[in-house]
Amino acid sequence: MTHDTTGIQAITAERQRQTEKEGWTPEYDDTHTIGQMARAAACYAWAASLRDGSRRFFDDSPSNWWLTAVIKRLWPWDREWWKPKDRRADLVRAGALIAAEIDRLDRLEEGGGS
Repeated sequence: MTHDTTGIQAITAERQRQTEKEGWTPEYDDTHTIGQMARAAACYAWAASLRDGSRRFFDDSPSNWWLTAVIKRLWPWDREWWKPKDRRADLVRAGALIAAEIDRLDRLEEGGGS
């Protein structure tokens, strides 16, 4: 499959979508002070690392994701927010969450965040 965007363009677009459609503004992100966004990014990156056979097992029944120690231990939010798609989409989400966490840390260092 050919994509119309580079990885960084896709991550930027996903972050913009998160802000505009989900309402995850910088002020909202600043409330996540114990590494939630970094942990969520790690979960999506881990999911993207799985081979297709493993992903099929999980995708056949989304509740199967909760059988894994990684998701059980690291996912910071309610189950309903865990929405893996495909490898590329999961990496894009991971990248957007990493960018949001970096921005939060930068604001914190500048004295503007929690």
